[in-house]
Amino acid sequence: MRDLLRQAILNGDYLPGERLVEASLCERFGASRFTVRTALQDLAAEGLVEVRHNKGAQVRKVSVDEAIEITEVRMVIEGLVAARAASLATPEQCSELDEIGLLMRRAVDAGEFRRYSDLNERLHSTIRTIGAHRTADNMIQMLRGQLVRHQFALAMLPGRPAVSLPQHLRIIAAIQDHDPAAAEAAMREHIASVIDALRDLGEAGLV
Repeated sequence: MRDLLRQAILNGDYLPGERLVEASLCERFGASRFTVRTALQDLAAEGLVEVRHNKGAQVRKVSVDEAIEITEVRMVIEGLVAARAASLATPEQCSELDEIGLLMRRAVDAGEFRRYSDLNERLHSTIRTIGAHRTADNMIQMLRGQLVRHQFALAMLPGRPAVSLPQHLRIIAAIQDHDPAAAEAAMREHIASVIDALRDLGEAGLV
């Protein structure tokens, strides 16, 4: 139940600020009220849901300032994971990164920005798999879950994929070169640019 509701929130089925009515959730997921309440409490602990006394639960809204703070933390942790990935990557994993990079190029060339966004998630997920740092992986996934609305806005930002593509390709190249320092620096540079883009979105009132 918890995982299904988490995925529904991440997919945008429930929007930030939207109430999560227990009766409706019970019906949708075929779960008891106890199971639904437990799931809501678990997701509140992850920062996806806000539960208010006598007001029920809702999908938590994340301000731009908080999104920037979360992304700053991600920058440090994902830099660590990229460095580990550069040390651990096998030839097969390097080939998979090559394939993702090629598909990302094609998506940008074709203007398929939703496709590029999906590949972006696949790339970061693959790097986490290669890096094999369970604690960091859990932290990153929790932090990224709170930024779904902002990530979608960034993906649709005109010109953003063309900016992030070469950054992603540098991360891939550093991992394939088995250069931990370069991989960490490339990842941190990429996420620093995400922070800049979030600030731009906030100033424009788009998130």
